[in-house]
Amino acid sequence: MYCRLHIESKQRTTVDTSRPTELHQNSDKMEQEKKSQTTAEQMTDRDLSEQIKKVTMEIHTRAEKTELMMSFMRGQVTLAQYKLLLCSLYEVYQTLEEEMDRNSNHPGVAPIYFPTELARLDAIAKDLEYFYGRDWREKIVVPAATKRYCHRLRQIGKENPEFLVAHAYTRYLGDLSGGQVLGRIAQKSMGLKGSEGLSFFAFPGVSNPTLFKQLYRSRMNSVELTEEERNGMLEEAVRAFELNIQVFDDLQKMLLTVPEKKLQTCSTQSVNTLQIPIGKTAPLFRMVMGLFVALATVSIGLYAF
Repeated sequence: MYCRLHIESKQRTTVDTSRPTELHQNSDKMEQEKKSQTTAEQMTDRDLSEQIKKVTMEIHTRAEKTELMMSFMRGQVTLAQYKLLLCSLYEVYQTLEEEMDRNSNHPGVAPIYFPTELARLDAIAKDLEYFYGRDWREKIVVPAATKRYCHRLRQIGKENPEFLVAHAYTRYLGDLSGGQVLGRIAQKSMGLKGSEGLSFFAFPGVSNPTLFKQLYRSRMNSVELTEEERNGMLEEAVRAFELNIQVFDDLQKMLLTVPEKKLQTCSTQSVNTLQIPIGKTAPLFRMVMGLFVALATVSIGLYAF
């Protein structure tokens, strides 16, 4: 009896004395995991893509809740509106891609330079030819609002090429994210058959959009920036939304009184008709065209990536 009790006592003693060591090891493990999690969160907070998403979240919400944006998503876009949109998109992407090409070796641009996969200019030109014919270049219109946006792209392309990343990121990945959905909406709304006139929404060079967006974000986050450059980049992303929402809100009121025939007339005006100096009273055509520049920017599903 004594031997059995003695053995059991020793066994209990062994278990009891080992418990503090086990608890200590678990505590150390939990502490290490906590530190690793904190480090990961800090690294994520420093990711440029996450920072842009964070600083533009509020203004993006404002943009997507505008009446005209919601109308587009409900499938109420007309052929005249879509043609006007393509005209503006051509100018914007021509400028953006020219500046990206010119600065392709810049350390702030090179990591996210994917002309084969993302370039939109040829696709838009194909759509314009489908709608306007071979002489489409003589028929498209370019509003003052688009010119101002292009001027900004030219300016940063010369002075701060790294800021092009903010525009490329929001436009290209937005188009890639929302392209298929918006393409179907446009096709159904305008009664188009097949894919003709909808090349803008297709990305044949990207076989897996999800994986490509992950690669793009990774490349983007690898860009080395000073604190001043990083702050400037974030301001540039916000500025892009602000400029477009201003145009969007102004035109929202005007378009309530614009008949469809007026829009059709607008789509065949000469490009020179809309070259209006900033500061003077702009005709209705400029306002109608400016809307779809804004629409192109805010309707591409920025936070789908």
